[in-house]
Amino acid sequence: MKAVIMAGGFGTRIHPLTISMPKPMIPLINRPIMEHIVALLKLHGITDLILLLFHQPEIIKKYFGDGSEFGVHITYVTPLEDYGTAGAVKAAARHLEERFMIISGDLLTDFDLTRVMAFHAEKQAKATITLTSVTDPLQFGVVITDRQARITKFLEKPGWGEVFSDTINTGIYILEPEVLDLVPEGENRDWSKDVFPKMLASGDALYGCDMPGYWADIGNPEAYLEACRDICHGKVAVQIAEPPLSSGSPIFVSPDAVVDEQAELSGMVVLGDNTRIQGNARLSNCVVGRNCMIEEGANLEDAILWDNVYIKAGTRISGANLGHRVRVGQRAVIEAGAVIADETIVGDEVNIRPGVKIWPRKVVESGSTVSSNLIWGEKWRKSLFEGAVVRGLTNVEMTPEFSARLGAAYGSTLPKGSFVLAGRDAIRSSRMLKRSFVGGLLSAGINVHDIKMISLPVLRYKLTTFGEVGGIHFRQSPEDAAATEIIFFDGSGNEVSTSAAKVIERIYFKENFRRAHHSEPGGIDDLPRIYDFYREGFLRNLDGALLKKAAAKVVLDLNHSPAADLLPDMLTGLGFEVTELNSHVHEKPMDMTTDEYDAALDRLSRIVKTLEADAGFWIGPSGEKIRLVSGNGRVFSSRDALSVLAALVCATEQEGSLVVPVAASQAVDELARAGGLTVQRTRSDGYSLVEAARNRQVRLVATMDDRFGFPAFQPHFDGLFSAAKIVELVARSGLSLDQALAKLPRYAYHHLQLPCPWESKGGLMRRMSEAAADQEASFTDGVRVDSDRGWVLVLPDQYRPIVHIHVESVEQVDADELRDLYRERVSGWLKELAAA
Repeated sequence: MKAVIMAGGFGTRIHPLTISMPKPMIPLINRPIMEHIVALLKLHGITDLILLLFHQPEIIKKYFGDGSEFGVHITYVTPLEDYGTAGAVKAAARHLEERFMIISGDLLTDFDLTRVMAFHAEKQAKATITLTSVTDPLQFGVVITDRQARITKFLEKPGWGEVFSDTINTGIYILEPEVLDLVPEGENRDWSKDVFPKMLASGDALYGCDMPGYWADIGNPEAYLEACRDICHGKVAVQIAEPPLSSGSPIFVSPDAVVDEQAELSGMVVLGDNTRIQGNARLSNCVVGRNCMIEEGANLEDAILWDNVYIKAGTRISGANLGHRVRVGQRAVIEAGAVIADETIVGDEVNIRPGVKIWPRKVVESGSTVSSNLIWGEKWRKSLFEGAVVRGLTNVEMTPEFSARLGAAYGSTLPKGSFVLAGRDAIRSSRMLKRSFVGGLLSAGINVHDIKMISLPVLRYKLTTFGEVGGIHFRQSPEDAAATEIIFFDGSGNEVSTSAAKVIERIYFKENFRRAHHSEPGGIDDLPRIYDFYREGFLRNLDGALLKKAAAKVVLDLNHSPAADLLPDMLTGLGFEVTELNSHVHEKPMDMTTDEYDAALDRLSRIVKTLEADAGFWIGPSGEKIRLVSGNGRVFSSRDALSVLAALVCATEQEGSLVVPVAASQAVDELARAGGLTVQRTRSDGYSLVEAARNRQVRLVATMDDRFGFPAFQPHFDGLFSAAKIVELVARSGLSLDQALAKLPRYAYHHLQLPCPWESKGGLMRRMSEAAADQEASFTDGVRVDSDRGWVLVLPDQYRPIVHIHVESVEQVDADELRDLYRERVSGWLKELAAA
């Protein structure tokens, strides 16, 4: 069998290690990563290799030659363009006339490839994907198989609510040559995104071989250091060129290396050719390349040194990677996770803090404390976004400098000369940071429609029309008054997708900003009539005559938000009698505790009753959330509010659909059936709900946290419009809010939150998915199991280390028993995963 080694990637995620070399050539135990792959293939009898190159191909060709030095035969293929993983293999089709294997040249594994080949033959597969279980499947492609190992579903980079297995695609495939017929010549195609889904849809013999053993995708500097540690701690066996000091010894020393008698070596240590360890230097679990010098008194633990590194006396290095020809002065401290790229000079008594990345050929002056990346960013962060939101402590993490760079990164993803809508809440820090962000947009050649202080629904409504390709909104975080959030929207007003956020992130980390010519920066324009535009649409989508006839008396708690400048006047114009609370707009942060929030709702309730008003509404600071208070002073829970609005819509509409999260009450379905409507349940994130609400037949879209949208006006969540629309529905239906609540089918409900480590989420969802295999289950968001006693939903939180358990039943006793049963099951699974 032949093997195709994918060796053409740019390795941008693992910068700065790949600045001066292709990723497969990164040293791993003093040999390129790809040499370990070549050795593994040879071990399993595969010696006819085809290397697919693209980025810096001459370095790979010079090292491996024709392969004879390594006991294999190598053929090189270099596509003219980046054709993707499948398109690149298609370029080598003339060499692949029989069954062949594909493997990445930049991973580390000890899989039994002979077993994979036997599996493929036994199943008579057309394509076999090698699978393995990992603790964090989110960053990989999850693959679902049936009990015969036939693949039934692909999930590419899923969220936690979609992870029904922790079994992922390892990028190791065995294919029959006819599979290449599915790949057009000279076109960009990807195996996991294009070819395999096409085979699955066609019913081809596509199998997954689940393999035990070690597998690591060395995709970033942290993963590289972890792979090195795993080798040193014996988690994976690799061939080591240097001989052991003695039989069975974990210390491997080249014959040309010199180690002084006072030096102390412990754990696994590898010393390359012509390396010198002086005096009482100490090394524990370290890999040292060729021609290195480590002076006396140095202390290295879990350190990786490439070739020609010089470490002076008294320096301490822990869990760090130093590239070729790095020089470190006396008594320096380099902490865990640091990466210092080639030819960098670090002075005496320098402290390089954990996780800092230093690009090649930099000079760090003596006595410095390096707490941020040099030169490529103030702070190296694994992820900026949570969904469509970037959040950070104001003026600590979320600084004007950070905001400007993020604005430049966002602008670099947009067409030059296009327009972006920029708004904010009333808080001063939001204004400060937005101005910096706008500067970054202008530097990338993006024009800005600056709408200043504005309610979020008004901004999103404007984005539903033509004129802008995206929008941003700055606000005080509702979860932490000391933090600021930036929300990113696409040109239709929805939150940006995960893939769009990743593109912004990638440009931010690389600082690969587009810089406009000095004569072509973006401009700033105002939109003075934006409130008029929103008001026209607002009024056009309400029954003004009915509302004026109803002459409802309402109390509004405006929460010192920008909604105070708009909503009361619009309601008054519709014949409402409005009593305003907290209508003065504040510029200073408001830190409302849970007790203060409850007190505000209680105060609103008492005022509604005292004034004998028809309803009360608490409007969230951004204008999206709305809490309902009935004329009797009842403050509706989030769950009841959703069901009450569903009841009102079903009582007044004869057709259409309701879009709700999977965890919404079954009462919604009963109400819809009785009214002739349908229910669409989707994932609970705002992006998924709004996308589903774009269907013209949708009458209501709702979340579980008091955000509602009426797509006839706009598909986005709008607390301002909801206040008026709810009163209209009450007038049309003839039901008060309390009467609508009384008509609801009653269900017993529980919601639990259990601690769940990130690394256990994939395994937990696999256990839950397996347990639900023989039951009536759905997998839209988490795993939901329905039975005659009720339903249970197990859903890992996307951004916190917890798992949610939702339970609903007609009878309280059933709800209690299901709650206890699944709390015990989930807790037990988590304990088993922790012990594994």
